[in-house]
Amino acid sequence: MSEDYAALLARKALENGAIRLSPDKPFTWASGYRMPIYNDNRQFLGDWQSRAMIADAFCDLLRKTGYDPVHVAGTSTAGIPHATTLADRLHKSLSYVRSASKDHGLHQKIEGLDASGSYHHQTVLLIEDLISTGGSSVDAVKSIVQADGVCSYCFAIFTYGLSQSAEAFAALEPACTQMTILDYDTLLRYAEKTGYLSRQQVDVLASWREDPFGWGEAHGWPKEVK
Repeated sequence: MSEDYAALLARKALENGAIRLSPDKPFTWASGYRMPIYNDNRQFLGDWQSRAMIADAFCDLLRKTGYDPVHVAGTSTAGIPHATTLADRLHKSLSYVRSASKDHGLHQKIEGLDASGSYHHQTVLLIEDLISTGGSSVDAVKSIVQADGVCSYCFAIFTYGLSQSAEAFAALEPACTQMTILDYDTLLRYAEKTGYLSRQQVDVLASWREDPFGWGEAHGWPKEVK
């Protein structure tokens, strides 16, 4: 992670609402859990400068790792635009990984491959927008490996840094390392430094990460049953 790009992204995300922090009036996630943070990286899509900055940050991560993939793959759907921008920047092959195989035609899980449906044992960089518990990202990595791809890295815009994601990636064989432009701890430091959050609010948000699915109940915000 580059501290320069992390700060730039934190500022942009808080300005345009891609990341919203509200410990006093939490959001209801699709799961029904009440959470003090909401992330919607689609807010970056309308601004070409934000898209370019995200691509710059991914290029910086590639330089730092020394990774030079043959293919760039995006997760469907939120990872696709950023994978496209990066693949165009690097003049790389582009593909994307569906959340499930098509139920018609060739039933492919990965779009953008040749007629064989294989990466032919070449290197692949997976692009995600958000790593939460890591489940969907890990599934995408497994799909790439099943298509004969070598996926050593998964880059994402933002991560909550939950223990579940670290455990999910650690269990992958062959190994795949997750790296992000911005992480939760850096976001909180930036939010406090700039006055977006008070010290007390930062402490509340820090406690969320320790037990995200029990946080709402503990703070008087029970899960909504839908």
